[in-house]
Amino acid sequence: MKIRSITCYFHPGTAHAPQVLDWLAELAEMAVHRYQQAGYEVQSTRLATVPFPQVLKELTPDAAVEFALNMQNAAHQHGFKYTSLGPALVSVPASYELIGPMLAATKNVFFSAEIATPGEGISLAGIKASAKIIAEAACITQDGLSNLYFAALANVKPYGPFFPAAYSAEARPAFALAIEAADLALSIFQSARSLSAARKRLVQALETQGRVLAQIGDELAQAYEIKFMGIDFSMAPFPQAWGSLGAAMEQLGPVKLGLSGSLAAAAFLSDTLDRGTWQRTGFNGLLMPVMEDIILAERAADGLLTIKDLLLYAALCSTGIDAVPLPGDATPDQLAGVLLDVAAISARLGKPLTARLMPIPGKRAGDPIHFNFDDFVDGMIMALPALPLRGPLGGNENFVLNPRQVDR
Repeated sequence: MKIRSITCYFHPGTAHAPQVLDWLAELAEMAVHRYQQAGYEVQSTRLATVPFPQVLKELTPDAAVEFALNMQNAAHQHGFKYTSLGPALVSVPASYELIGPMLAATKNVFFSAEIATPGEGISLAGIKASAKIIAEAACITQDGLSNLYFAALANVKPYGPFFPAAYSAEARPAFALAIEAADLALSIFQSARSLSAARKRLVQALETQGRVLAQIGDELAQAYEIKFMGIDFSMAPFPQAWGSLGAAMEQLGPVKLGLSGSLAAAAFLSDTLDRGTWQRTGFNGLLMPVMEDIILAERAADGLLTIKDLLLYAALCSTGIDAVPLPGDATPDQLAGVLLDVAAISARLGKPLTARLMPIPGKRAGDPIHFNFDDFVDGMIMALPALPLRGPLGGNENFVLNPRQVDR
């Protein structure tokens, strides 16, 4: 188990923003030291701001790029490896048009965009704008990796520590922990002889680790007067087999993830996470990024995991559809249908979801892919069974789907 990120939350528009950023950098440096002393590997420190439309004085490409570059440089100078500038907002339609230029101008800076919110419901205009961002971002670089830095958000709250979804909501600085723990589940499930034993051991392990992590977090919060938001144990995988979430789920029974019984394995693991007690923030669900998990990538290449399968997992237990390699000729209209399904699942089930779709230039469904990127594994382009939406769902209105009420 590793700490993927110590994520600090920051409002760059306040009067004392430079001093606050200095203070957050000191906290992050001390946090790395404290957690390393306690035996944890810390992979990165990251900075997440309030949504960029709340800071920009002018909603123009030039102003947005200048802001993004300034934040990129400031974060780098303060030792933060990655920066998230938060989502384009349904309430600020012009903000969607600014993400493309900022993506093209920056490095290691993440963005997102709202496609559904508790207040506005599902935004068809936001979905179309987000799909356009994805299609255009795919062509920024030849490898299509620019979409690594963008996700569509459906009812995602602030203070989740995993990127690209991380953002802040207020001026008060804060921090949280994103944990890479798929290897912990895998090691426990490999030796468990029953479901009850697997559940008990994993809950105990996470609660034990959670107490240690939170105690250090609370001590740092008190020392620096910066709020500790909590821990996200979202079972994030690592590209190698020893850290595969897919492998952990296969240890529970399915010979290959995607065959019958796989949803039950995923639901069992997600339910186990729900039963644990620790200071929570973010998703605390199953992160299933196809290109970051060797087993997920292999099962997708085998045709056992499709876009529709990933949507099923999103409905039942995962945090969305993530790092999905798609044909390079995917159109915004096709991508919009996938985003709409994600938004509908989120709204109908009352759960936050993200979508990070990655059309790869020059590639077709079934083509092999290789990235010169340490966090991605080799894989295959997945099919995109989509045509442009027609009728009312092809419009630009907002609409509400109430979470289903179950009689008790």
